[in-house]
Amino acid sequence: MNREEQIARVTLAGSVVNLLLVGLKAVAGVAGHSAAMVSDAVHSLSDFVTDIVVLVFVRVSARPQDEGHDYGHGKFETLATLLIGLALAAAAVGIVVSGATKLAQWLQGEELKSPGAIALWAALISIGVKEILYQYTRIKGRKLDSKALEANAWHHRSDALSSIGAAIGIGGALLLGPRWAVLDPLASIVVGAMLVKVAWDLLGPSFGELTDSSLPEETEKEMLRIIRSVDGVEDPHNLRTRRIGNRIAAEVHIRLDGRQSLTEAHEKASEVERRFKDRFGQQSHIIVHMEPVKGSTSGAGQP
Repeated sequence: MNREEQIARVTLAGSVVNLLLVGLKAVAGVAGHSAAMVSDAVHSLSDFVTDIVVLVFVRVSARPQDEGHDYGHGKFETLATLLIGLALAAAAVGIVVSGATKLAQWLQGEELKSPGAIALWAALISIGVKEILYQYTRIKGRKLDSKALEANAWHHRSDALSSIGAAIGIGGALLLGPRWAVLDPLASIVVGAMLVKVAWDLLGPSFGELTDSSLPEETEKEMLRIIRSVDGVEDPHNLRTRRIGNRIAAEVHIRLDGRQSLTEAHEKASEVERRFKDRFGQQSHIIVHMEPVKGSTSGAGQP
């Protein structure tokens, strides 16, 4: 089973669980008169939608390079991560707005309905199921080096956090009586604010990749160390880096003794490429521009 099939399998399992949770939470929220649980159901629905996004875009990103995409389709996976972040942000804002509306009604003297025990049980079940799903998806995402899968794992975790908030609000209202029914929408607001932060953490790197931001400084330093380790290669400079989905791309200038033959110079550049791919994956890209060392007689060209 290849990488894309494994990603699809993990995501499909999550989508089935999310669909079941949507039904459970919706019924429990309505029957239990819980605003927090209804918001949680909406959150699970957003999880289900993002599962579909991952299934579609990861399949597209697996396509090999073609005439229209010389570097392949890896950024479609980054686009999927961006859409997941946007969906999570939208769900978070919706939760906050819903909770704030209920809170405003309570402040104006309106009596809020106390949630029922069915809503609490639904929240507790959701916490356990979604935490298991988060751990499973995160481990697979790291193993398969899939940013979209890791982002989807955080969406599962955010749903578990949402359910924790709902459980606190619902449980507090049940234990303390109708006067404390306001804990239900308050929990929604707190959880929604937490989800906004998670969404921001997902959106930042995605925007960076789509706008060709450079790789972290430590990664670039490691690249330069690898290039310098090739015998005869001097002064690597003009290093340019970016990420294409789960792949790394780089361009670098190196200096070689200009008195050596073109074949020898090409072998040096090929060795740089081999070591680079050994470290960053065979699907990574690197372009090596060769220049003669200052003062030597130029006898080498570019590969």
